[in-house]
Amino acid sequence: MTLIGRTRTRAVQTLSLDSPDTRNALSASLVGELADALTDCAKDADVRAVVLTHTGNTFCAGADLRDPPHPDGLVALLRQIVELPKPVVARVTGHVRAGGLGLLTACDIAAASHEATFAFTEVRIGVAPAVISLPIIPRTDPRALARYYLTGERFTAPEAARIGLLTAQGEDVDAVLEPVLDGLRRAAPAALAETKALLTAKVLETFDQDAADLTALSARLFSCADAREGMTAFLERRDAEWVV
Repeated sequence: MTLIGRTRTRAVQTLSLDSPDTRNALSASLVGELADALTDCAKDADVRAVVLTHTGNTFCAGADLRDPPHPDGLVALLRQIVELPKPVVARVTGHVRAGGLGLLTACDIAAASHEATFAFTEVRIGVAPAVISLPIIPRTDPRALARYYLTGERFTAPEAARIGLLTAQGEDVDAVLEPVLDGLRRAAPAALAETKALLTAKVLETFDQDAADLTALSARLFSCADAREGMTAFLERRDAEWVV
C-alpha cells in the first residue's frame, strides 16, 4: 500500500501524505516514499512545481512513535525539499503537529485553511523540536517560537501566518493558492530554480552548520527516560508523570 498519492494538473505535481489511520505520522516508510516521490519530481522536466498536501483531517502529526524515522533520514528529507530545483508548496486543511511543522516550513510557500491548527508538542512528550529547527528557525519569528516551542500550545492559521510559518491563510485554501500556482506556471523553469536557490541559501547554511549537532540531540533525547515516559503516556492517553 502506497503512503504517498500522486496526481498532476497543468504541470503541478501534487503529492499527498496518505496514511490517515496514523494521522500521516512520519514513519520510516512514509519518509522514504516521500523522498522517492520528490526525487522523481526533480528529474521530471514536465513538473513545474510540487504541491505537498494530505488526506484526512491531519496534515502530519509528527514522528510516528511506533516506527520513527532515523533523525538522519528526516534531515535528508527536509533538506531535499529545501534543495529541490522546483518550488514546493504546502497545502494544509487540517492539523499540523511537531515534525509536521518541519515539513511545512521546509516548503517554499505554505498555505492553510482556517480549519488548520498547529502545535510544537515535543516538550509534552519529553523531547525537543531539534531536527525540524533546521528550516524553522531561519524562517520564523524568534519570540513567537520561544513561546510555542516551550509551551506546546496550539495556535491557529492566522497566528501561523503572523509568525512566518505560513505564507497565506484563508477560508478556502485552494482559492488562496490559485494565484500562487498560476504565477508558478507562468515562470520560466530555470529562472524558478535559480530564484529558489537565492531564497534558500541561508536555510541551507543552517543545515550545513547545525544538522550534525541537532541530529545527535534528537537521538539522545528520544532515548532518555523522559521521552520513554512521555511517549508511553501519549500512547496510553494519560498525563505524563511530570504534569502538575
